[in-house]
Amino acid sequence: MLITFFRAIILYIIVLIVMRAMGKREIGQLQPFELAISIMIADLATIPMSEIGVPITNGIVPILGLLLMHLIISILNMKSLRARQIICGKPRILIYRGKIDEKALKKERFTINELQERLRGKDITSLGDVEYAILETSGDVTVIKKPEKRGTIPEDFNIQPDYEGITYDLVIDGQVMYDNLKAIGKNYEWLKKEVGKFKIKPEDALVVTIDGKNQIFCQAKA
Repeated sequence: MLITFFRAIILYIIVLIVMRAMGKREIGQLQPFELAISIMIADLATIPMSEIGVPITNGIVPILGLLLMHLIISILNMKSLRARQIICGKPRILIYRGKIDEKALKKERFTINELQERLRGKDITSLGDVEYAILETSGDVTVIKKPEKRGTIPEDFNIQPDYEGITYDLVIDGQVMYDNLKAIGKNYEWLKKEVGKFKIKPEDALVVTIDGKNQIFCQAKA
């Protein structure tokens, strides 16, 4: 049992390293070849994890081989448009200028109900609100609403909003984010002074952030 425990830990670490090397993607954003490799890696790790009689290398070597294949295919994708189209396919327009393309739906084996389901996932309840719907190579559906159905933006009223920038985490669970302090041109003494206004020390904060308007949010640990 102890051997199985350690084998599981080793394989978990290997799979984790391989998945990190493959890049950050959500499941729904995986290309077909990435999904296939992910499934195969899971299967290859399961066998030596549960079967003590199977050498652990029988799982590690094929997993590393799949990682190599992934890297090769990824390079081909970046270097060659033709290879990218063969491996990943091409986006397909399902709704063009407000009209559903029946041929495109049939080629992608997409039903009207599935299309409506995807649109509801984008907070669109009526097909009549859609100008374009594009089925991406990842399987996600990108939707562009008709002009009269889109939400208004400041530009529509010739309004120039104030610059907001991004929010930086300065303290998380009592740990000071020194890299972020450096990025905004501040130091620990400045942080200590600002957090002191909330009558706590940085190390006693659950979270401290600063936004583009230099407004600080601070909450103490419970």
